[in-house]
Amino acid sequence: MRQKQIAIITGASSGLGRALAAYLDRSGVDEIWVNSRRAERLEALRQGIKTPMRIIAGDISDEMTIGAFRSALEKENPVVAYYIYAAGFGKIGAAGSIPLSELRQMIGVNDTAAVTLTEVCLPYMAAGSRVAFICSVAAFLPIPYLNVYAGTKAFLYRYGRALSVELAPRRVGVTVVCPYWIRDTEFIAVARQGEDQPYFRRFPFASSTAFVAKTAWDDLQKGKVVSTPGWVASLIRVGAKLLPSALVMKISRILFG
Repeated sequence: MRQKQIAIITGASSGLGRALAAYLDRSGVDEIWVNSRRAERLEALRQGIKTPMRIIAGDISDEMTIGAFRSALEKENPVVAYYIYAAGFGKIGAAGSIPLSELRQMIGVNDTAAVTLTEVCLPYMAAGSRVAFICSVAAFLPIPYLNVYAGTKAFLYRYGRALSVELAPRRVGVTVVCPYWIRDTEFIAVARQGEDQPYFRRFPFASSTAFVAKTAWDDLQKGKVVSTPGWVASLIRVGAKLLPSALVMKISRILFG
């Protein structure tokens, strides 16, 4: 009997996660498993999705939520055709101004949970399965006043790049998506909550969710290892390789300060 083909996506209640869920809906999988802390938003998402959806609500950095995924996978034994890790958040502020609990949570959601859930899903992937980590151009350079977030994305970027090599013999593709600022998601508003002063006043050339989601999906289908949606993201990636970090940080302060 044919194994059920499923897609798993975290952070599906808003932003890129929600937009990419719409692409998964047209991918031909038998079921989409979605995760977010906000179950009511996932229920609303279900109304616009034709593919059967399984909701696994909860904080993805909580072992109980990871355990729910593990148990469901063991019981169903599906093929994970798509695994998109879109959960994540950032906090803007000077060193010492952001509560330690929030810094630890940022690392937990952006990195620890990403690795943990990936390890849970890997045994259920087959040739042709695709993995995507929603990262950021922050992965390419240190960013003052967004330092921990940039550090978590640098980790996720390196992890995803290395994973793509390790999974290549299994014909499992890995794409690390590194967008620039996105103007119409909750990220900026959440990042600025509790900010002790406005360190980022401008967000020039910010992208849209629709554009980034389409580019990310297209690059995932093409098997690109690194996706940098838009010319700004691509320029930052190249510039971070060519210019000294100190100069890049000065330029960023001029652009955003």
